[in-house]
Amino acid sequence: MYWLGIDLGGTNIATGVVDENYKIIGRGKMKTNAGRGAEQIADDIVTSIEMAIEDAGIDAKEISSIGIGVPGAIDPASGVIVRAENLYFNNVPLCQMLKERTGFDFHVENDANAAAYGELLAGAGKGKKHLIAVTLGTGVGGGIITDGKIYWGPFDAGGEIGHTTIVVGGETCSCGNKGCWEAYASASALIRQTKFAMIRNKDSVMWDIAGTLENVNGITAFDAMRKGDKAGKEVVDQYIEYVAVGVCNMFNIFQPEVICIGGGVSKEGEVLLAPIRKYILENGFSSSDKVEIKAAELGNDAGIIGAAFLCNLYK
Repeated sequence: MYWLGIDLGGTNIATGVVDENYKIIGRGKMKTNAGRGAEQIADDIVTSIEMAIEDAGIDAKEISSIGIGVPGAIDPASGVIVRAENLYFNNVPLCQMLKERTGFDFHVENDANAAAYGELLAGAGKGKKHLIAVTLGTGVGGGIITDGKIYWGPFDAGGEIGHTTIVVGGETCSCGNKGCWEAYASASALIRQTKFAMIRNKDSVMWDIAGTLENVNGITAFDAMRKGDKAGKEVVDQYIEYVAVGVCNMFNIFQPEVICIGGGVSKEGEVLLAPIRKYILENGFSSSDKVEIKAAELGNDAGIIGAAFLCNLYK
């Protein structure tokens, strides 16, 4: 038998057929074109499923289960997307809509939780039961796995780690609150911090690298640091400390076996990870030498693989 996972994002619908070894053997992809209505998006999800099954060279009858990861608040029991800003979904019964089109039962999960579950099954947390996945992207996303299960909380919205507070009365976050971890540790925050440093340091190598403020990205300061630029190093050191504070909070609360970090900034590897480990060793409450701080391993496939095996959580 095979499993099928769908990563529904604001830009793309990415679908994969996954085998028992957690390998993706067939793929389908469609543009989401968010905002055009749930019915049309559901039609294209079905098309992507058909594409993935054809690409895998199998019969639809060989699919054991189908799961879907969605960026927003969901009700796993009913299969309803309660709210997904990027998709313009409000109380959309997506699983029922897809069942009517395919005959399959569907499981649904928040996309960050699905990705964390994928990392547990086949990536940075393989062989473990307790993992926190942190994604440093436009925001700070995450998923919490305890004893092999996704942590939802009683209101199905647990795991919004980016909106924990690390600076009381600090910068305004996209959520409207002040001082959120996301406002300091996201890739968007890093870009903003880099621009501020460039404005203050007109002789910084960061100007040579980026050329203009509009061209600044998440690695501008890292590249400048590697060239010996003092201002670039200050940006990087401060940014990594912001990341480390939040990671240490997650460790102190949940004491997981693994904390894996994904997103574009995670490609910096040990430049990012080594200082975080050091911070946790110095500031972790207990057993801080036991947690593994690693880069996420599955990239964009984590959400597909995790979604495919959501059925395991409902046995």
